Amino acid sequence: MASSGSGRSTCEGSSSPLSGSVQQRKRLSFICDACKAKVQMVADLLLLSSETRPVLTSEGVALADTFDQCRDTVIARTKELSILTHDIQCQLNMGRFTEVGDRLLEMADLVVSLTECSTHAAYLAAVENPGSQPCLPGLVDRYKVTRCRHEVEQSCSILRVSPLADLTPQVLLELSQNISTNLKTLTDISLLASERSRDRFAKEQFKLSVKSISTSGTAFLACIKEVKTQPSELTRNRCIFFSAALVQAVSALVGFATEPQFLGRAASVSAEGKGVQTAVLGGAMSVVSACVLLTQGLRDVAQHLESSSKMADYRERLRNSACAVSDGCTLLTQALRERSSPRALPPVNSHSVN
Repeated sequence: MASSGSGRSTCEGSSSPLSGSVQQRKRLSFICDACKAKVQMVADLLLLSSETRPVLTSEGVALADTFDQCRDTVIARTKELSILTHDIQCQLNMGRFTEVGDRLLEMADLVVSLTECSTHAAYLAAVENPGSQPCLPGLVDRYKVTRCRHEVEQSCSILRVSPLADLTPQVLLELSQNISTNLKTLTDISLLASERSRDRFAKEQFKLSVKSISTSGTAFLACIKEVKTQPSELTRNRCIFFSAALVQAVSALVGFATEPQFLGRAASVSAEGKGVQTAVLGGAMSVVSACVLLTQGLRDVAQHLESSSKMADYRERLRNSACAVSDGCTLLTQALRERSSPRALPPVNSHSVN
């Protein structure tokens, strides 16, 4: 893993003045907002949750069978994150805003993966301790369906608040793909829950809920397609109207799916197990918090001209955030290797990713 000094990129000495089109800067700003929201959402659902549960793959199986497997995966992810962080700074210093945006999207996915693996590692370490009892799975995984709801809500929100000029074909394509992916996940989970449920009403209600999100989703995605081919305030307003129906349908489904009888039982963890869990989750939160600050720093740079009197401060904050990412990775790695916190608990501020 790169040391904290990796935050001060070696590209700085030979960097050329930042130059990029207004559209490239707008896209980077949009990506910063989306990535920040994504990693914050996952952190809220996993790291700040009061329940101790495993993290499952899209196929419904545990991310890993053993703590050691999770630990090795997370450590590999921290190394990848350090490399990406360094590359983002280099690309930014050369004025390559498009490349910065692409790397930032990679970083967000990597941080989500790292957060999920860390949470699963914390679960496995916690339940291995004497006196702890593992989770009893239910018909529905709360994290999966709740995350889908947030993703759909955020995509619809972007369409509501973005000016028409910012809704480029690329942005609309990304939003459509994100919504379609999450609706499919909700559909798969709901149909499986219907199939496995022994309750007559639940069987039927899951199926009806799927029909509801399918119908409203089809109508909404048709509106997005119309904005793409015929951009106007009229077609954009249609998106706003139909997004409300989709959000309501998804919210109703997730509200039903996360009723206690469908969720199984969270793990019961001993005091010692809770200590190990807190150490690992605290290390992961340090990484997430630093990455959120990094996206905020990139957004500041993207929204201001190089001649701005505040640019020097923005660049310094960006370097400090990159250093914090590296420090967070070190803390997380130590917590995983030692199964205890290298510091009693992360500072209070590191638990806030807002």
